Amino acid sequence: MKVTSKEHAERLARAERSLGGLSIGDAFGERFFGPPGTMSARIAARELPEGPWRWTDDTAMAVGICEVLRERGAIEQDRLAEVFARRFYEDRWRGYGPKAQEILELIYEGTRWQVAARRPYRDGSKGNGGAMRAAPIGGYFADDLERVAAEARASAEVTHAHPEGQAGAVAVALAAAWAHRDDGTTLFDTVLPRLAPSETRARVEQAAAMPPTVAVWQVATRLGAGENVLAEDTVPFALWCASAFIASYEEALWQTVSALGDRDTTCAIVGGIVALRSAPPSRWIPLREALPYSTVEP
Repeated sequence: MKVTSKEHAERLARAERSLGGLSIGDAFGERFFGPPGTMSARIAARELPEGPWRWTDDTAMAVGICEVLRERGAIEQDRLAEVFARRFYEDRWRGYGPKAQEILELIYEGTRWQVAARRPYRDGSKGNGGAMRAAPIGGYFADDLERVAAEARASAEVTHAHPEGQAGAVAVALAAAWAHRDDGTTLFDTVLPRLAPSETRARVEQAAAMPPTVAVWQVATRLGAGENVLAEDTVPFALWCASAFIASYEEALWQTVSALGDRDTTCAIVGGIVALRSAPPSRWIPLREALPYSTVEP
């Protein structure tokens, strides 16, 4: 359905607000890699890291998502693959994993994304890379949940051919749409009916059964906090954190990072969702390294 320029601008503002929250969360989480005991003590003391907070591949790829949404108003997969590969080639030192590097190198050299995405893994990647960048899609298409799911799946497919990798992206985008809509439903009521059967879905169901009063470490112990860098052990935990702490971006990020795990990615996911309901603290924004993209800051 064609949208007016005003509607496009409103949708893009939501996507970019999510990008702002995602990028701050990504860069914040990245500052807590180090000896676990030291990092846990800093987190318990709420010791805010000194800036600048350098963002990672999570943000780099989310910037690509927003670039394509700005240009096309939809996830056009061929264009998204081009943007991902170009941004990787121009700035490859952002923590891209070896398999992601392989896929993006192939695309940049001219291999079709449909082939490149299956080169490292015959059945495609189950990783959390499709999910880490998906929240802005939920912001952009928040008025149409079925469209959110379809566009998020398409965005992940460019690099994550496996259904698990795509399920993670769908779940995160739907959670972001829920955060903006604020319609009285729960996050899990919005996500689960639109999530295909998968291990990721099964663990999201487990997350839904865990009340917000449970300690974060217990949730991470049961669901995982991204230690395996898979959609199934990253997204359910991140969705639980976003749901439990939706009223406060700052609290959501401190609680999320306390589980350690794949902390830049879990914080990116949570930040991209929660920013659509609760803005990051103003003092955090200038600590994050500037983005290579003009955004509406949260």
